[in-house]
Amino acid sequence: MRFDPWNPDFVAYPYGAYAELRSDAPVSYFEPTGQWLISRHADVNALLRDRRLGRSYLHVATHEEFGRPEEPAFQEPFWRVTRAGMLDVEPPVHTRLRRLVSKAFTPRMVESLRPRVRAIAEGLVGAFVEKGGGDLIAEVAEPLPVTVIAEMLGVPEADRHLLRPWSADICRMYELNPSLESQHVAAKAATEFAAYLADLARERAVRPGDDLISALAAIEELTEDELIGTCVLLLNAGHEATVNVTGNGWWSLFRNPAELVRLREDRSLLPTAVEELMRWDTPLQMFERWVLEDIEVHGVEIPRGAEVALLFGSANRDEAVFADPDRLDVGRPDNPHISFGAGIHFCLGAPLARIELIESFGALLERAPKLELTGEPEWKPGYVIRGLKSLDLTTG
Repeated sequence: MRFDPWNPDFVAYPYGAYAELRSDAPVSYFEPTGQWLISRHADVNALLRDRRLGRSYLHVATHEEFGRPEEPAFQEPFWRVTRAGMLDVEPPVHTRLRRLVSKAFTPRMVESLRPRVRAIAEGLVGAFVEKGGGDLIAEVAEPLPVTVIAEMLGVPEADRHLLRPWSADICRMYELNPSLESQHVAAKAATEFAAYLADLARERAVRPGDDLISALAAIEELTEDELIGTCVLLLNAGHEATVNVTGNGWWSLFRNPAELVRLREDRSLLPTAVEELMRWDTPLQMFERWVLEDIEVHGVEIPRGAEVALLFGSANRDEAVFADPDRLDVGRPDNPHISFGAGIHFCLGAPLARIELIESFGALLERAPKLELTGEPEWKPGYVIRGLKSLDLTTG
């Protein structure tokens, strides 16, 4: 099958097409999206670190100068939120924002969250087991990271039900060639989320608490837009990937029963298993960057103004880097997967995501040793952020 991100069969299993790209066309132009597809691990890794590319070009050129159309006015709320977060800006703005926010994600700070993460995971898993199972994604995978990041930010418990729908709607805009409906939905969600966070930040500026929004509201060099953009990014990035690693990961284990048995018999493999599940069925399949200066990859010239699509899912199955890459190995010792990115945009929340995954997988292995699949799941239509609609299980 060729690269076809709107084909449900491709979304369900893109890895055969990736192997062909790595072998025959490691740099190829994809006309439907106007992007250069980069499929090999070494190239993806190098371009993530190459300062001749950026997540944005607006710090060096206007849309017109870059040969891009002006964005429709109705999209403004989405772009205002997105471009105020650190993921979509470049130095020196990125450097300043990351420095301010990284204080909440030091190894010591993140490790101090482990007992609370464990308690949340055990509570969710306990309720799941008590009712005999259900949809693992809706009942465990989604509420765990949302609760953790909401507690970190200081979002009141009564409002937390709003967060996941806002995040899901905003993320619709990250898919390739999003429909007009998705664009409007994303803009509406961004408007509502931004207004909510602005009100909460103003309240915390007057009556601060022991939470991240209070800490950000107290930083004078952080604008309100930057505070909002940072909080939206932390929520979206802080749980979209974790949810999908959980769902994709358990589905991967059920498709590789010998590895599930191995993990059940040896829980010390959990840390390497989590890394392997992120590699084997990557939640973020593609990461896009703009070419700010002409580059050359494998003899192919890619001009300034072009967009490259770095195929994380392909890089993570590259036979030049991973031994027997199509085999799931929960004890894989050398695993330089690229699921968290690389370079200045390496995922700030990676240590927290690892804790959440280890604790949730650990709680399920402990409390539900007879966990079984009740039917083959369906994939959501999205390709860039790739995950299951649901994962129905019984606890036996």
